[in-house]
Parts: sequence; structure tokens; C-alpha cells
Amino acid sequence: MASMRCTEKNMVPNKTALILIGYQNDWFHEDGILRPVIEEQARASEMVVHSISLITHLENTGVLLLSVPIQFQEGYPEMVDPVGVLATVRDSGAFLAGTHGGRAIDEIAAFGDRITELSGHCGINAFSNTALDRELRAGGIEDVVLSGALTSICIDTTARTALDRGFQVHILTDCIVGRTAEEHDVYCNDIFPLFCHMTTSQELTARIQGTSTAA
Repeated sequence: MASMRCTEKNMVPNKTALILIGYQNDWFHEDGILRPVIEEQARASEMVVHSISLITHLENTGVLLLSVPIQFQEGYPEMVDPVGVLATVRDSGAFLAGTHGGRAIDEIAAFGDRITELSGHCGINAFSNTALDRELRAGGIEDVVLSGALTSICIDTTARTALDRGFQVHILTDCIVGRTAEEHDVYCNDIFPLFCHMTTSQELTARIQGTSTAA
């Protein structure tokens, strides 16, 4: 079967949004409840470093920076007979609003209000029950760039929804992390390229900063 990749187009900074999904202590802190789900912790730590570097380079370019944490209320009333990863979240007590595990990792929290946090994400799709679509439309966004956890779950589901809603979707291969290296690589090499633009944090930074300089 012939290789299929989406054709890149120019990206305008003030029509571009970086969406940060799940940068929370329950995934990435050393005491995080779901930290063991990510088998390669070295890769997870590296992914956070790349993400913070990217945000630092983009925060004054006009790119819209949005964080969409996964959070539930005590008792998980948002869930009805969850299965799979959501059952694991409920049974482990992860991502509870107001808890250390449910809060953003310190590296993200340090940016303060320079990153807009959107509440309501209580599933595997960052568009569900949040103001994400409204924020993107209000900002005149055309290109959405996805980063965060997990590759095969929230990133995949959010990417497909963004595409269906008419956005150009870009996925940062070095700013997402999967449960395993094999899972991550399969999605980045064989699945995402069928409907997304694949890039890295360095490539995106160069493109955005180059566009800003030219403007």
C-alpha cells in the first residue's frame, strides 16, 4: 500500500492553537497514581522537557495556548459503567478535581494565565463537555497542534474530532507519550499520518518563529 501523508500548508501564528492535554501530576509526578501506566518514564520526562521548551518559544508569538486537564468530581458522577482506561481512572481514584494528582504539573502551572485552562474534560475527548471548540472559533483558529497524554487515547480521539470539525490537525511526535514505545510508534508512523500533519517541537518552533519574523 502506498504511503499516505497530509500535505503541509503555511501556519499563521494567530490562527494556530497549541492544545495541552493531560499535563497533570497523576500522569507525570513521581507520586502520580497513573504514572506506572506509562512504561517508559525516561521518554515521559523527555516529552515534558520538549513541551515546556516549545511553550517558552511560542508564548509571545500569537499562538493560542490552551490546557485541557482531565478532571472528575468526587465519586465520579460523570461516569456510567466505565470500561478500559476510564474504569482504571475511577478505580484508582485518579484525576479528582482539587487534588494534587488532578492539578497541572508545576512546569505547566508556572506559566500562569499565559496558558488558558479549560475545565470540564471528563473523558477521552478534549472537545467533550469543554469550551474548546468555542475558544478555537472565537480565536479564528485554523490549525490545532496537539500535545500530551496518552497517544492512543486522548490524543487520537481529540485529533479525529478536530479534523471532523474542520481544523487542520498537527501532532507533535516528541510532545506526546503513549503507554508503551511500541504503541506510540505505531500511531505516529502508521495511523496519525493518514489524517494529521506530523511534526516535532523544534520544527514547529522554526515554522512559527519564521512566520512571525517574516510578518
